[in-house]
Amino acid sequence: MENKSINDPKVPIENAVITNKLNSARKEGQSKGVLITAIIGLVLLLGLSLGAYSLYKKDHNTQLALMENQKMSFTQMLNERDSTLNDWLTTFDEIENNLRMIKEKEKLITVNSSGAEVSKDKRNLIMEDIKSINTLLDENRKKISQLNAQLKKSGNTIAGLETRITDLEASMATYENDITLLKASLDNKNFEIGQLNEKVVALNDTLTMKDQTIDTQVYRLNQAFLVSGTFKDLKEKGLLSKEGGFLGIGRKESINDNFADSIFTEINISETTSIPVNSRNVKLVTEHPIGSYELIKENEKLIASIEIKNPEEFWRISKYAVVEIIK
Repeated sequence: MENKSINDPKVPIENAVITNKLNSARKEGQSKGVLITAIIGLVLLLGLSLGAYSLYKKDHNTQLALMENQKMSFTQMLNERDSTLNDWLTTFDEIENNLRMIKEKEKLITVNSSGAEVSKDKRNLIMEDIKSINTLLDENRKKISQLNAQLKKSGNTIAGLETRITDLEASMATYENDITLLKASLDNKNFEIGQLNEKVVALNDTLTMKDQTIDTQVYRLNQAFLVSGTFKDLKEKGLLSKEGGFLGIGRKESINDNFADSIFTEINISETTSIPVNSRNVKLVTEHPIGSYELIKENEKLIASIEIKNPEEFWRISKYAVVEIIK
């Protein structure tokens, strides 16, 4: 049998076709591999880009929050600084106004004290002006001391403020020296300036003592004592008892001599105008002039209170009131 594959002319053609197909398939596979690789690379690149963007965004937001907090902190510090500066400027203005007033009063004292004789009215004006100057100088000293303390507490070194405070202290020293010389000049004209402050302090102390004495006297004048309750209640407190009569008939109520002040309630007669009762009947054991009070009824069977119509008259005989409630 003759070999067909060698002698058949179609064989080389079929082999060529197969080879072409294999080459085409190989090229197509390579192309698909390149495409798939490219797609995978693109996906990985996108993933990495998204991850990097997410990290960037998170870090960016953190930085923004930090910057915002710093901004708020700086804003608060600036507001506090501005507030402190405004307080300082206000205090500076107050001190300078006081210095102007001192200068004006100093001129008035110089004018009023000129001449060989000084009238009584002018003397009084001069004394008042000197008292006012002393007060203003004292206020300025306190304000300058506060400024120095605030500046030291702030922990800042502000040359302009320190210079201004130093200038104010120098001005104060000058004014105090001028006032001292002025007082010395007035002393030569029989003005007892050196004793003025002592006299004022002594006078104020005297007035304070008088006020306290008056307050104490008014308090005692308005002080009264009140107790109310049934006979049984008042008897148990050691305040009331019954004596006299025969076989329990006709016995009279009386107030014991030895009773404790603690059973009474202290009241102010200028404020207490009514005594609560809320019972069918009531009896004033202590003596109080008729007409100085009135029984106020809520209805025919109930007395609501005792109205004190004339406090001065009601408490004239005794500053103690014992009210017996009759059920």
